[in-house]
Amino acid sequence: MNIHEYQARALLERHGVPVPRGEMVESADQVRQVAKSIGDTVVVKAQIHAGGRGKGKFRGKAGEQVNHPTKGTPLGGVVVTSADAAEGIARNMLGNVLVTKQTGEAGREVHKLMIAEGLEIDSEFYLAILLDRAYRSPVFIASKEGGTEIEKVAAERPEAILKIPVDPRVGYSDWIGRKIAFGLGMPAKLVRPTGKLVQALYNTFMSTDASLVEINPLITTKDGRVLALDAKMNFDDNALYRHKDVLELRDVAEEDPLEVEASKYGLNYIKLDGTVGCMVNGAGLAMSTMDIIKLHGGEPANFLDVGGGADTEAVTKAFQILLSDSSVKAVLVNIFGGIMRCDVVAEGVVAAAKNVGMSVPLVVRLEGTNVDKGKEVLLASGLELKVAEGMDEAARLVVKAAAEA
Repeated sequence: MNIHEYQARALLERHGVPVPRGEMVESADQVRQVAKSIGDTVVVKAQIHAGGRGKGKFRGKAGEQVNHPTKGTPLGGVVVTSADAAEGIARNMLGNVLVTKQTGEAGREVHKLMIAEGLEIDSEFYLAILLDRAYRSPVFIASKEGGTEIEKVAAERPEAILKIPVDPRVGYSDWIGRKIAFGLGMPAKLVRPTGKLVQALYNTFMSTDASLVEINPLITTKDGRVLALDAKMNFDDNALYRHKDVLELRDVAEEDPLEVEASKYGLNYIKLDGTVGCMVNGAGLAMSTMDIIKLHGGEPANFLDVGGGADTEAVTKAFQILLSDSSVKAVLVNIFGGIMRCDVVAEGVVAAAKNVGMSVPLVVRLEGTNVDKGKEVLLASGLELKVAEGMDEAARLVVKAAAEA
């Protein structure tokens, strides 16, 4: 689960990470008063679940370009301005669409803004903590290249990246903060404040079951402070039952409506850009299915894992979600019957397909317990479907069907 920057900053501040003053607003009428309460110079930041906002461009819902109210240049996602101009800029942001590298051309409509204090920045750094499978532990990542795309820095100049794993059996130690401070080249007077910030960041990460806490940039100011200027947090969905306060921060308006609907039924669904709808049980099988579709020249329209114990209701909902995507030209059901028998799966697929009313070609591949009985159920269903003998044939049939649809 992702949250907004203003929410991440609030969580960081709650755990002792110093952040600039700021407040979230949802209407332009609030902006002037909030800006004046913060100071003469403020930062107006669009709040969407995507990075690259500072280099993004705004457009209206009808596609027209939205311009800066005073400079006449396209708005970025992050604008530094005076309190008097803040309201006008906010009106050009709220209700319009922000397009960044991460949103794609579709962009995201902006419903919330954060008004934050403007600061005299001395230096910018990158600091994050995340779960690293290679280290099997939380790992701090730090770099002097703050405010830039860290992936690009890591690819082009890996020596500019400092990585420090934290042994989960030992936990955090003060030397970690000092090593990061020295690695970033902090002046002597800021080594201790940096160490405190790093420890607070670790506490935030561990106490919220986060999978990522990223500060980009971490800044030092002209008056000698170390602050988290921008913040991003991701959380382990499987641990959210322990953190109702974090779960309440979820903004479904920022998520794909089909993904939100799927989550209500325990379905793991991610929309993609292709034409072949995929319904599979098991994440590994789902990824293999997408790979073999691409191998045969097709493009998967989604990742959809119905799980090992999906019933007819869940399968029916899965079909409804797949067919709600107008880009889907054919559907592949690829099920391995282990705990659940293939004949039971086939009965669920047939019932769901009849309830929904299949409007596109359907290819089904079954394997596992009672596979022959499952195929008999499919062939006797009266539905216009094709039963494949293996994954290769299933992929070939569905890609051809999608191309001809």
